[in-house]
Amino acid sequence: MAAQLTLDGTAFRPRLASALAEPSQRLAAAGKTGFGAGLMLGLRFLQARFLSVWGLLLAAALCPAQVFADFAIFSTLANFVAIAALLRFEAVFFQSNDRRRLGQAFRLALATGAVFLCGMTLAVLFAAAEGWVLRGFGALFMISLASRAVIRLLVAEATAEGDFATVGNINIVQALVQPGMMILLIWPLGATSLALFAADAFGHAVSACYLIWRRRHALIRLVNPPYWSRRELRASAARWRTAPRILLPSALLSFGFMAAPLLALPLAGDPILAAHVALAMRLLEMPTQMFATVSVPLVMNTLRGQAGPDRQQATRIITLRLIVVAAALFAGIGLFAVAADAVLDGTQWQGIGPVVAALALFYGGSALVMPLHEVATLSRYPHLQLVANAVALLAAGVVILWFGKLSIVLLLAIGIISVARMAAHVQFAWTGLGDEPFAAPAPTR
Repeated sequence: MAAQLTLDGTAFRPRLASALAEPSQRLAAAGKTGFGAGLMLGLRFLQARFLSVWGLLLAAALCPAQVFADFAIFSTLANFVAIAALLRFEAVFFQSNDRRRLGQAFRLALATGAVFLCGMTLAVLFAAAEGWVLRGFGALFMISLASRAVIRLLVAEATAEGDFATVGNINIVQALVQPGMMILLIWPLGATSLALFAADAFGHAVSACYLIWRRRHALIRLVNPPYWSRRELRASAARWRTAPRILLPSALLSFGFMAAPLLALPLAGDPILAAHVALAMRLLEMPTQMFATVSVPLVMNTLRGQAGPDRQQATRIITLRLIVVAAALFAGIGLFAVAADAVLDGTQWQGIGPVVAALALFYGGSALVMPLHEVATLSRYPHLQLVANAVALLAAGVVILWFGKLSIVLLLAIGIISVARMAAHVQFAWTGLGDEPFAAPAPTR
């Protein structure tokens, strides 16, 4: 309870500091409160992972490997499509500290999401009618997709308003519900893909309902019927039209780049090396996700409260801090993996240390890009972000084809590309931020 109250209090301190302090003092105050909020977000993430481990281990013992492979495809596809559900209009929530602008952007994102989900529903119904997918799987996919879209929308709104308690709690809720439902559904449905798909859909639906309940007072204000009008939606769509044209393709390309090591797995001539790479990816995904879970909400909420030169100054300081933390975290992981590899001598996992170290380069660059990718949405030149992600994905594909075989050297080459992409995003964050990033002029009334 004390931790909850401490975290709730952080939502109000930055605003109080901004009203009473000079710009330099505001940034120092935000750093102090941000450390406490970041620590709590990190603890919530670890809690969620520990809570979910038991269910996953039990399900892994009960289900065949093919079921988990099908589930990985299902969840990856749902996550990929969910990025497009709001056409990235949630990214504009952080442009300014104006609540009126937040309301306009929220209503635009909500309307866009509703239209997108209706279109996806028709597409799934058509696919089911043609026999391309089973109706049950299609229904579960739509529930999971809709829930993920709601979570993206409300987490962005909660982050913009500084409600870090809700952002942290959502991981706990999902970690409690989804693995438990997985075990409960395996009993009546058997160790099948249907059980895992249903658990995923139910877990995300419960999480979405939790977010709606926690943010209900803010939502009532944002979706108040008198505020809705076609004129406002048209004006908002025109003002932020760059979001679906540039920010959305950029986010999809960034998501695709994260799967680059997976693209190299089919080239493995040694099944032991392939297993080492797959395990190393699973091990490194946790610190990567934790880095994003902690940094993205704090960084974007802090920058939303800044304007003009103050925003650029704050971004540079934040970027330097993120670089130091990411470098220390993933360099430490790589060194520890190499040192600990001696313990595995004589086992099938002997040699995984260098694999983890090589992939730490890739995941270290990717982890740092996650907050910087969101920061770059505030840039006046978002098309450069799109180009960087496209070039990185293309370069990774060319390198994989050129090597033609999975190896440590190939993993290092992909890691170097990841670091280069990270350097480009550092440059975007370092320069080019302003009060009106990429927004078209507001239509004259």
